[in-house]
Amino acid sequence: MKMKLGRTLLLFLCFKVFCYAVVATPQTCPASNVDQCGDSDGWEGEFFPEIPKIKYEGPSSKNPLSFKWYNPEEEIHGKKMKDWFRFSVAFWHTFRGTGADPFGAPTKYWPWEDGTNSLSMAKRRMRANFEFISKLGVDFWCFHDRDIAPDGKTLEESNANLDEVVALAQELQTKAKKRVLWGTAQLFMHPRYMHGAATSSELGVYAYAAAQVKKAMEVTHYLGGENYVFWGGREGYQSLLNTDMERELNHMARFFEAAVAHKKKIGFNGTLLIEPKPQEPTKHQYDWDAATSANFLRKYGLEGEFKLNIECNHATLSGHSCHHELETARINGLLGNIDANTGDPQVGWDTDQFLVDIQEATLIMLSVIRNGGLSPGGFNFDAKLRRESTDVEDLFIAHIVGMDTLARGLRSAVKLIEDGSLSELVRKRYQSFDTEIGAQIEAGKADFEYLEKKVKEWGEPKVASAKQELAEMIFQSAL
Repeated sequence: MKMKLGRTLLLFLCFKVFCYAVVATPQTCPASNVDQCGDSDGWEGEFFPEIPKIKYEGPSSKNPLSFKWYNPEEEIHGKKMKDWFRFSVAFWHTFRGTGADPFGAPTKYWPWEDGTNSLSMAKRRMRANFEFISKLGVDFWCFHDRDIAPDGKTLEESNANLDEVVALAQELQTKAKKRVLWGTAQLFMHPRYMHGAATSSELGVYAYAAAQVKKAMEVTHYLGGENYVFWGGREGYQSLLNTDMERELNHMARFFEAAVAHKKKIGFNGTLLIEPKPQEPTKHQYDWDAATSANFLRKYGLEGEFKLNIECNHATLSGHSCHHELETARINGLLGNIDANTGDPQVGWDTDQFLVDIQEATLIMLSVIRNGGLSPGGFNFDAKLRRESTDVEDLFIAHIVGMDTLARGLRSAVKLIEDGSLSELVRKRYQSFDTEIGAQIEAGKADFEYLEKKVKEWGEPKVASAKQELAEMIFQSAL
């Protein structure tokens, strides 16, 4: 009898332990079976169960789900590699990208999507976002308000939707120890913004845009965001025949002034960033490039309140290299953040491809090093998978190659700087200005009469070689 009682007790205890294990073990649910995991509000499963945490394995690794060049804790040129980059994942491309283009329907149907833009679906995407950046080993993420939460029928409903998703995001990012690099308001997709937002010809639209930015800035502040971005996708014109350009520019300046005032009112200490782009979707956008944006800020006395978010693909659309735009922003004291992507020279629109060119990455990192880094900005992957890339693991591979490319660029740039040959070549090219008269010119103390006198004394000047090929040889040797 005692033996039977003992067996019964043992079975009961085993059953209790089994039940406890079932309850205590977190629910796992592969993305391929996500519909059976219930509502996302309490869902704790994995979206990427077959993807491990991405680790550094070195240049000889053949594992596509590993870093070959990006070693986040490695110190290089006085900083940890992760601190040089401050990498961020763009929510809109990674979790809202569909593969659609001007000529074709969507090609991406991620397993966790249910075909709706509901609040439940928004929360599911947010959970996927934090699992993704945690496994990728990235510390930051970026968002548009309408990408993370559905638009409502009224401003109040839209704000309520945003609040609900942001509350979940705050919970998830605290748990994962992640941060917002920057937030922004999407002021270009809705039909109300067909004439622009801050530059709309309709006062009601201007006011609506202001209300939307107010809310987006507040939630960015709530999430601990370190920057806030303005991308004026439709702040420009299609034709000057029906446009009062001066009035629109004045309105945009008033809009930015109000944004600065609200930032200070709510105690948001983040940097305000303007993202230049020449055209698309408008024919001409008012923040055409870094120089145009710098001139706008100076004209309206805003240069102390804003910096620039330079996107490499936008730079090439404006007829410049990314390096040119970064240097223009840097020497004007306006380099704040970089949207890391590139375009295709054979395609005429903003393709937002992941950066894979080591040469371009090295030039980018030369500017970043000269700038002393980007903090509180960073590198945001405003880049999307190609239309033909449709596997879930492609999301990881694309970011890995982008991070590795910039890491190789950093290593090459540091090699160039430490070698010193390129800097010495540049110094020698301008050495005639390192004289007493050169110093007078640079100090603004040499007038034309004085310089005319010196020319008569010296005669025809000798002009030295620029040594461009040698500069290119030195540069290539570091790659």
